[in-house]
Amino acid sequence: MTWQSGKKQYKRKVIEMQSASAKWYDRRDAVFVEFCVEDTKDLQVKFEPSKLIFSCVGGTDNAKHLNEVDLFGAIDPNDSKHKRTDRSVLCCLRKSEVGKSWPRLTKEKAKLNWLSVDFNNWKDWEDDSDEEFSNYDRFSEMMNSMGGEDDLPDVDPADDEDSADSDDEKMPDLE
Repeated sequence: MTWQSGKKQYKRKVIEMQSASAKWYDRRDAVFVEFCVEDTKDLQVKFEPSKLIFSCVGGTDNAKHLNEVDLFGAIDPNDSKHKRTDRSVLCCLRKSEVGKSWPRLTKEKAKLNWLSVDFNNWKDWEDDSDEEFSNYDRFSEMMNSMGGEDDLPDVDPADDEDSADSDDEKMPDLE
């Protein structure tokens, strides 16, 4: 955007923030939200009792992302966590009221084009009374064991040339 003031011409760079695409699912003791942004930089995740604020720079175009979500229910900000990987940022929002289902992530009944349900992880947990190991504990264990942030291993495909791959085997001749 340019405009003139007197004899000087000024340029103003317009910085647009866009919402990061995300998917979510509900569990008995927590709600999980995965923000699908690759190679995030300047990551900030803020948990408030009734709000989640996510911002970062990332993706192939290094776009600035900002999502402010007024949550359906209350969460415990001190017990909520997030984990950054090279492909996404996974947030675990610890519910204040364990056992209360969330029919949606947001307080308002609005359809948000950046938000979808994670049907691969969705589960009707209200009928499942024998969860011996809480999902929140599993998430904490997974976060401790999985890589992320600066502890991802360096992988160089050139180092792996000698390893045999199952699809590198010779195919039998056709008859």
